[in-house]
Amino acid sequence: MKYNELQVTPNKNKKRVGRGISAGGGKTAGRGTKGQNSRTGKKNHATFEGGQNSLIKAIPKKRGFTSKRVPAQVVYSDHLSTFKGKTVTNMTLFEAGLIGTPFYKVKIIARGEMTEKITLKTQSASKSVIETIKKAGGSFEKVDTPLQKNQAVVEKAE
Repeated sequence: MKYNELQVTPNKNKKRVGRGISAGGGKTAGRGTKGQNSRTGKKNHATFEGGQNSLIKAIPKKRGFTSKRVPAQVVYSDHLSTFKGKTVTNMTLFEAGLIGTPFYKVKIIARGEMTEKITLKTQSASKSVIETIKKAGGSFEKVDTPLQKNQAVVEKAE
């Protein structure tokens, strides 16, 4: 049997309740007699517990603000001396083991001395780091955070 050969009725007529005894769903219309659920009007919300204080209201709320922003990975300028004369990017810092992942923001912070000429291409660096890199003859370029590529796309390209 194929999908287009199915014999299906498109809609079943909804039973009309509360239309008299002879209609089959009259008088109480399947709601029983008396009580909160037999009445018309406003219905109980999903968390209603029969008048008892609901669990949602009973549990204390967590106050304050929680930030969803991922903090920048910090690399100190004295670690950059190993990259003498090279271009330093997120990937080279990751390969050297200075950061956990190349796909998050990286910030270079001043610590120690830096005399080697390097080309720094990261998301941010402190003003003092930029000055010391320029004094050493290097340059700093602010770049966007690299996006992680899908493994299937990478394997297909290879």
